[in-house]
Formats: sequence, structure tokens, C-alpha cells
Amino acid sequence: MEYPEPQLLHTVTDAVATVVVHHPAKRNAMTAAMWRALPPLLDTLAADPGVRALVLTGEGGTFCAGADISTLREGPEEAQGLAARAEEALAAFPKPTLAAIRGHCVGGGAQLAAACDLRFTEEGALFGVTPAKLGIVYTASSTRRLVSLVGPATAKYLLFSGELIDAERALRTSLVDEVLPEGELDKRVQEFTRILASRSQLTQAAAKEFANGRTDRDAHWAEQARGSGDTAEGVAAFLERRAPRFTWTTSG
Repeated sequence: MEYPEPQLLHTVTDAVATVVVHHPAKRNAMTAAMWRALPPLLDTLAADPGVRALVLTGEGGTFCAGADISTLREGPEEAQGLAARAEEALAAFPKPTLAAIRGHCVGGGAQLAAACDLRFTEEGALFGVTPAKLGIVYTASSTRRLVSLVGPATAKYLLFSGELIDAERALRTSLVDEVLPEGELDKRVQEFTRILASRSQLTQAAAKEFANGRTDRDAHWAEQARGSGDTAEGVAAFLERRAPRFTWTTSG
């Protein structure tokens, strides 16, 4: 069977950008070119005022099986650097991000999923953080992000063993936020991202910074709130029993 060139595909529908990891020949493993392509793609989508949320997913029945091993032959340190830069770009995306996960979410795939704000998955998915299988030192920033999600004990279990865990355990340890029955993931992601796109970007952007630990921007966000009109619009919409029309945008 002939497969197309490994690539990142993207669409924007109803204010939601969807980025698809597309490398079905190798279970959507990330090549060096794909790692390099992700930060500029995210910059483009972040600057688009028509994008209010982003979904990251994989082609077909697999999210991402990690880094294409061929990238490691060319130099593990360079490959890790590419993955870390892509991960940080995803974590810094100013609008809500959601990983929609089917099948294997392993290695670099788990790294990308952890960099999203939220993770929804289907029953039957498998998760693993596997540098110990390759003798790779997981970067400090990636390790801290994993610990912030699942706690030190589960992070050590995953990193020390490289073993895979199922969706139920991933939910129990807070690696994922929702587990859906097979066949219902797309519907739930569409429903939830529609909700995200309808809410105040001002609230979301400030909450994302605060939740990620930033402590020096209280005055900035207070000033943004005063000048945005979102609060007045939200209150008016509530009293008038209509949907609010929020206008503040990270792209403006």
C-alpha cells in the first residue's frame, strides 16, 4: 500500500482549528519535518481571529505512536530538541487546546497530548511515556509537565517503566479528562469545542496563564478586562436571556 508523505494537516471549521498528525505508515509517528512544522503552523493559527480553540488528533485509529525512530539515528539530542520546541509551542498556544485521542498515544505522542490543555479519549486507547526503552533522558520541562498532570508517583511509574496504561487508568490518574465509548469521541469533541468557542476568550486566556503558573500579569489582565467590554456583554446577555457576543480576542 502506498502512503502519502508524512505531514500535519489542518482545517478550521466553526472557529475550531483541527490539526491532524498524518503518518499512517508508521502509526502517525512524528518525523523531524513534522516536529519542525508544528510551531509555525501554531503561530499561524494563533494569529487567526477566526480560530477560538484548537483540536490535535491523529489520522485514523491512532493518535501518535511517538517520534519516528529514524529521527533518533540522526542524533538523539537534535531530535529531542525538535520535540521539546514543538511541545513548548503547543503549550504556549494562547487559546484552549484539546487532544482527541484514539489508539496509541505513546512517547512523543504523549508529550504532545500533555502539552494540550485538555485530553479526551476513547475506550481502548493506550498511553505510555517510553524514553527508558531507548535510554533517552526525558527533558526537565517535559517531566515537570507530566508531574503537574499526574503527580510524582504516576510520572515515575510511567517514566521508570515505559509501560503502557489503559484509558481507565489514564482517567484515574488525571492523564486524561474524559473517556468516551468507542465511536463517540468526535461527537463529544465537536460538542465541547463548540462550547469553548462560545465563551469569553478573555476569561480563557487569563485562566490559562494563571493555571500554568504565571504570577506577574494580574494588572495586565485587570486592564484587559476593564477595556474589553466582555463583562458588560456577558451580564447583559444573561439578563436578556440570549447568547453573549464576546469581542475580546487574543489575536487583536
